[in-house]
Amino acid sequence: MMNKVMRRAQYTQEFRQEAVRQVRAGKAISEIGQTLGIPKATLGKWVRQSVAGAPTGSVDKGSAVSVEQMELTRLRAENARLRMECEIAKKAAAYFA
Repeated sequence: MMNKVMRRAQYTQEFRQEAVRQVRAGKAISEIGQTLGIPKATLGKWVRQSVAGAPTGSVDKGSAVSVEQMELTRLRAENARLRMECEIAKKAAAYFA
């Protein structure tokens, strides 16, 4: 008999925000959950957190997110987006050259 170890799924901040955005656009939580492979309860929790203004990231219970941490997270995401845009621009320039 094999021992299965269940691991919690890890979702990126962008994935969570996109799922919440789809719910806010009017789609059913159960439909989005099934499409994206997210439990309905988890998606519902993300939506409630979004409505309450809490970040949808995986934050330990009892620990508050400081302004500096939020800014650092935002800047890291922006940095990643800009790097990706730069790579796309380089590939487009090479293609059209």
